[in-house]
Amino acid sequence: MISAVLGKIGGWALFYLGRWGEAVLLFVRTLLFTFSRPLYLRNLIYQLEFIGINSLPVVLLTSAFTGMVLALQIFSGFARFGAESMTGTVVGYSIVRELGPVLVGLMVAGRAGAAMAAELGTMRVTQQIDALYALSADPVRYLIVPRFWAGVIALPLLVTIGDFVGMWASYALSVGVLGANPVVYWDSMFDFMELWDFYSGLIKATVFGGIIAFVASYEGFTTKGGARGVGGATTRAVVSAATLILAANYFITYLVV
Repeated sequence: MISAVLGKIGGWALFYLGRWGEAVLLFVRTLLFTFSRPLYLRNLIYQLEFIGINSLPVVLLTSAFTGMVLALQIFSGFARFGAESMTGTVVGYSIVRELGPVLVGLMVAGRAGAAMAAELGTMRVTQQIDALYALSADPVRYLIVPRFWAGVIALPLLVTIGDFVGMWASYALSVGVLGANPVVYWDSMFDFMELWDFYSGLIKATVFGGIIAFVASYEGFTTKGGARGVGGATTRAVVSAATLILAANYFITYLVV
């Protein structure tokens, strides 16, 4: 009985250590291929459109409603203490440092990350990736490198737009619905916020973009088991990316706070 349990634990440990080692080696190859030719710029531009532009609708909706909910909750809570004038400060600080990067990252992981994992997984099980080797094209250089750097570039841009939309949505609700003073609202937001607050959010967005693109690419690239394997890889990509985003958010916040 004990030997069976220990055997299972050992098997799980070897399995996950093997996957982590495989992921580290793939990540190193991705970074090394970034600085060598050929550079597939057309693939990079396509992935920038896919991850960035095509994600704008969901990012705009998420940011707008997040800003409005924050304004509603904070204004009503601060009204109990007569501190409504600080609503803009708390809303802006919360959006640019935490909620903007995290929520945009989670939404992009669910939309673009799942699609990338499914696409690469389908290519793997239908042997299209093996065909690239036959054509003397390295699949890591051709498929993963453009996706990784597109995620690194696109997510900070999406977060910047999301921050802007979220703050304006919170302003519109606070002034138009809750009756806040528009001058006091903006003054309180920009008097207490610093550029570093915005930059720290962009640092998080850059890391989150790399996490999303690489995790999705890795899960799709290593897919096994046909159609069921593609579904499992897609699920693992979204769950793993979301988990890593939340974990990375804590550590980055700890370092840059």
